[in-house]
Amino acid sequence: MDKNTFVVEKPCPICNQKTRVIKPKSRLLMVKQDPDTCIHYKDFNIYYYRIWLCEHCGFAGDEKTFGVKITERTRAQIKEYLEANPIDKDFLDEHTAGDAINAFERAIECLDLLKAPLAKKASTCHQLAWIYRSIDNKEMEEEYLKKAAELYAQSLATERYPMGNLTDTGALFVTGAIYYLLNDYGNCASFLSRIIGDQNARIRERTIFEKARTLWEDVRAAQKEAEKKK
Repeated sequence: MDKNTFVVEKPCPICNQKTRVIKPKSRLLMVKQDPDTCIHYKDFNIYYYRIWLCEHCGFAGDEKTFGVKITERTRAQIKEYLEANPIDKDFLDEHTAGDAINAFERAIECLDLLKAPLAKKASTCHQLAWIYRSIDNKEMEEEYLKKAAELYAQSLATERYPMGNLTDTGALFVTGAIYYLLNDYGNCASFLSRIIGDQNARIRERTIFEKARTLWEDVRAAQKEAEKKK
């Protein structure tokens, strides 16, 4: 058992049985934060434990997903899917990157079955990219970064914010930051400019506004460097 985690029991929203899940302790030492808000902690990867996996039926989701109200019809559909597509659901008190990847992949499937908001799917794909980042799998990291950016863009065009703790300004910044990491400076600048040009964001969400302005300067520098190499 990792010293940074503890085990609790939670009811599964699909099978209604209590399942053991792992929660990180609150006192973790932050080392750094990546441009797209991925936080690195000392000797611990919090994202390995972000998804809960029911040890009885195999349903997967984050803590908020475990707490959502699900209709009987949807519950039956998910049960049928889980039974037809079994995965290893043994309880593990320590998670590897591989364990986290399997849990995230199942969580994404469950979000589709739940018809979850695009922003929720985007966030889950984004965090799965961080898992791949932790093991230096660039190809898979980029695949899920692209999926996350596309979903965030669709969400911003069709969904109403705020969504949980995420505002539209926050979603714009994260999308721009993802494109920055993908070296897609045109799309990055497009999303960041919507923040920088919003005077209300300057007042309401000063921290995000300043982050966007700093990243905008990094984008301009990267674009100039790219031009020199042509």
